[in-house]
Amino acid sequence: MPESFSVSGGRPLHGTITLSGAKNAASKILLATMLSDEPSTIDNVPLLGETDIAAELITSIGGQVTKDGHRWTVQTPTIQHNTVPQLSRKNRLPILTLGILVNRTGEAEVPVVGGDAIGPRPVNYHLAALKAMGAQVEATDHSFRAVAKRLNGAELTLPYPSVGATETIALAAVLAKGRTILHNAAIEPEVIDLMQMLQTMGAIIEFGTDRTLIIDGVERLHGTTYRVIPDRIEAASFGCLALATGGDIFVEEARQADLITFLTTIRRMGGQFEVLPTGIRFVSRGALKGVVVETDTHPGYMTDWQQPLVTVMTQAQGQSTVHETVYEDRFGYTKTLVAMGANITTSTDCWGELPCRWWAHGYVHSCKIIGPTKLQPAEIIIPDIRAGMAHLIAALTANGTSMLTGVEHLDRGYQDLVTRLQQLHADIKRT
Repeated sequence: MPESFSVSGGRPLHGTITLSGAKNAASKILLATMLSDEPSTIDNVPLLGETDIAAELITSIGGQVTKDGHRWTVQTPTIQHNTVPQLSRKNRLPILTLGILVNRTGEAEVPVVGGDAIGPRPVNYHLAALKAMGAQVEATDHSFRAVAKRLNGAELTLPYPSVGATETIALAAVLAKGRTILHNAAIEPEVIDLMQMLQTMGAIIEFGTDRTLIIDGVERLHGTTYRVIPDRIEAASFGCLALATGGDIFVEEARQADLITFLTTIRRMGGQFEVLPTGIRFVSRGALKGVVVETDTHPGYMTDWQQPLVTVMTQAQGQSTVHETVYEDRFGYTKTLVAMGANITTSTDCWGELPCRWWAHGYVHSCKIIGPTKLQPAEIIIPDIRAGMAHLIAALTANGTSMLTGVEHLDRGYQDLVTRLQQLHADIKRT
């Protein structure tokens, strides 16, 4: 039988919780070790579904992964298979290996991508970049294939600063012949973490002004030892948990530099935080008030922060609005919050000031929240990682017991979540 969470909410949570390594950095960093035939040791690897998928992918092509807690050693001395098989679950990681495998073997084939149900998330930027770098690229209903004797540096411009496309291009460019200049690159902390790791392997990488990434290809890369940054999505999730439940939570290893926009947003709501040498304390003191939020690429308000914040907004006085400009269809989870008693209206209109790619396309990408409302317990089916955290916070806020199924999504994104929340005195158990 699928596992579920039994959650009894309605009490303030308090205590200390320590961040895991960043999921969205760790999985890419593990893949990047395949660019060298030498061993690399990666510290602070979060133990969850996403990194397990990365390890499965590495071993499927002939690599070796040795796990010692959060310290993993990876070596791929030879690529035994340059076709990545269908993995145990659909995931977007295989597309990132196209450039890696072409660099190592001259050709690669990977399955079509999957991941959370939050919109199509096409890979056309990835494929177009590899073509511009000299690869012959073929797409079918089931796979993507790329072939090149050696990739060549190129001057590229992304129509949108896509995180995944930036990572694919960087992983291809570090061993390509010549210089790659990427305009409109993503600059999220997880992207910077990957670039720093590649630099420790011997890559020549620099960031210019206005989102420009410059990479001079080298003949070979060597192994490295590297520590993954803390997870800023977890940090915001636990900050929202403190505010929604009226609690007091110290988030150990949370970094202010990664959370500036989030911290400013909760301060505008009336939430309190304290930046300390080893982390950030989030405290609920007094009434919260509604705010206007628009998601954006870094350093704007992160799209993965909006779902837990919407749950907090249900407890704030007055009207809040959220304009989602990164993904086109990411408010499906609000139906569950409405069923729990929230006053939320969604719209296909742009309720914000930022330029939006989804204008007049019919996508539901804005929502309005009127609060405060008393949330009721419910039986909840979790559709994806971040929606699941919004639902979990709602369950911990509601008076009574909720049952959450689909918890494998939370397991993929948050390490050992039940035990860590129990340390905050949450009444939660896995059944």
